[in-house]
Amino acid sequence: MEPTPDVVRHFHPVLPASALGRKPVRVELAGRAYALFRDAAGRPAALLDACPHRFAPLSRGRVTKDGRLECPYHGWRFDSRGNGVNPSQPDLRHCDTRGFQVVEHLGYLWLAQQDTPLSALPQLQSEDYVFGGSFSTLFRAPLHVSLDNFSEDEHTPFVHTRLGWDGPHTDAVEFEAHNFDDRTEVHYRAPQRPAPIIRLLGVAPGDTFHNDWVTRFDPVRSVYTIRWVTAAGRPRPFVTQAHIFFVPETATTTRLHVFSFLRTDVRAMRPLLPLAAKAALGLTWWEVRDDARFIPMVADTPYSHKGMRLDRYDKPLVHQRRLMERIYYGVQPEAAPLSLAREASGA
Repeated sequence: MEPTPDVVRHFHPVLPASALGRKPVRVELAGRAYALFRDAAGRPAALLDACPHRFAPLSRGRVTKDGRLECPYHGWRFDSRGNGVNPSQPDLRHCDTRGFQVVEHLGYLWLAQQDTPLSALPQLQSEDYVFGGSFSTLFRAPLHVSLDNFSEDEHTPFVHTRLGWDGPHTDAVEFEAHNFDDRTEVHYRAPQRPAPIIRLLGVAPGDTFHNDWVTRFDPVRSVYTIRWVTAAGRPRPFVTQAHIFFVPETATTTRLHVFSFLRTDVRAMRPLLPLAAKAALGLTWWEVRDDARFIPMVADTPYSHKGMRLDRYDKPLVHQRRLMERIYYGVQPEAAPLSLAREASGA
């Protein structure tokens, strides 16, 4: 296996579309750097961020009038598919570099290798949900640490302050987890702690917090569906849904790209959906920020769970390692733990 597996066969969100203008932009994915730029028609494109001549960063170059990316060092120029020319030696052959496909979707640029079918682009939105917006947050921790953090809610009373339950109610949590060949599913039920902001979503004291999520590995992503139920068993009007993509940038950092949605089954509340969707986006941002602030404390957690005294809330963790190795990295499970542990430690 390569020191850093090439995961670009999956579509990853890598940059808000609005962040790519006339100048190229460098992004990182699994330890590799890519130069994103727009061609003469404004279409996004991506090349390896290393000129094949002397490996100068193409992201530090410029886009020519005809839409080619020009190397800042010796002026080699490349089109959106990586076909290159050397202006100082026009007859020189083998000037090409590797190009990648970039798809603009939900305000983001999604990167994948050229032969990845568009059908592999994750579909996020359904007709019932209103898109509230998106954001990105850097986690200063490897992918496996970031994913483990989002694979259990046991830390909710101690790391978070809004969603979920508080410390005195840790023994009132109902929990289920199910492991499948391609995903994990987790379900939590608990008393909702007092939090003024969730009043904007029609939540009241005494309500029960429900968090149901699915984690997949094509790429690594989780969909969290959160709703509330009254003490009498009636559903509150709004249901939030957050799609979180865990994008490894380097061996020690993970970028979370989050897409927030909201729906209601109450016809009278539908005119409020756009405003309520913004409130749900803000609530999700706060929760992810709480995790981002805490995660450096555990960033050195080893890849292997060996020696850890896992409890019932950790049921998905070990299985997800196997799924990540097989589906995301595409390596044999018996070979992955050592290699990925070395990657995470920088060895």
